[in-house]
Amino acid sequence: MAESRTALVAGANGIIGKALMETLGAAPGWRARALSRRPHGSTGAIAADLTDADAARAALAPARDTTHLFYAALAPQPSLAEEARVNGAMLRNLLDGLEAAGAPLERVVLYQGAKVYGVHLGPVPSPFYEDDNPRHIGPNFYFTQEDELRARAARGGPAFSILRPDVVVGDAAGNAMNIAMVIGAYASLCRAEGAAFRFPGPAHVYDGVFAQVTDARALARASLWAATAEAARGEAFNYVHEPFRWRRIWEKLAATLDLPLGPPVPLRLAAHMADKQPVWARLVAAQGLSDAPYERAVGWAFGDFVFHSDFDLVSDMGKIRRAGFTESVDSLEALVGAIRRLQEAKVLPR
Repeated sequence: MAESRTALVAGANGIIGKALMETLGAAPGWRARALSRRPHGSTGAIAADLTDADAARAALAPARDTTHLFYAALAPQPSLAEEARVNGAMLRNLLDGLEAAGAPLERVVLYQGAKVYGVHLGPVPSPFYEDDNPRHIGPNFYFTQEDELRARAARGGPAFSILRPDVVVGDAAGNAMNIAMVIGAYASLCRAEGAAFRFPGPAHVYDGVFAQVTDARALARASLWAATAEAARGEAFNYVHEPFRWRRIWEKLAATLDLPLGPPVPLRLAAHMADKQPVWARLVAAQGLSDAPYERAVGWAFGDFVFHSDFDLVSDMGKIRRAGFTESVDSLEALVGAIRRLQEAKVLPR
């Protein structure tokens, strides 16, 4: 008889969470329950504010059968210190709530990103190795969360595994860090205004700097491995696909999306696209799209961070491959696939 596992997906409405719910729903031996601040809509889903310890404990009573926690929740804050305080408390409140409910929690899968290596602070040496980069001085909410898990495991609590994707590519709507939405929206607005599809960043980034992404669906499959493999217990793993130069990807995106290509232009999307609400509104009305407010529909500032990162971003993938998970995905296919799914969902214009 196949082993039965019950997963709780924290942050189920996000890019990672959406892919996890879909993957777990089709995986033999797994039962998935969504946890999010906003209602999720799936059977048995829990809506809870994890920043409120008492409310979280009360909401988690139905999750007393949870065996595996996939923690993809995130609450952005205006400062690094506040981000560490709030996001550390959210994970702690969730784990305390599951413990109070008597859940037989076996393992927690936590998601980090290249920020753990300090990329948000400026150029850092690459490739990024999981065990060869001493921590920079905090605050960093990834450190806070990881230390929480390590301390609990050391005193007999659940085991943990950590995955470190970078620039996750998915089809969740309304997420500020969805690069597929940024590229798809930028392409649609270029088309609407009869403009060339020009890379919105410096020429040296377009031509000379490596970039990397992680497909959300592949990350979900890696997550199931990390939740169950003995080799993943207590370990952190980078999980990205092969690095690329933006010129190669951008030229192929232009051809796939049937847009004229132009040379890169070092504009800042957050400022330059601020006046495009009327154009977006016309596209929404003409194509019957989701009418999410323009200022929340696309994370232009996240696009600026990605397209203006002028140093190599390369995560070494040797550790996870040696441990037993070897799947990779073509980065272009991941981006195009996510854009197409967002179009089919009436989130992005065609």
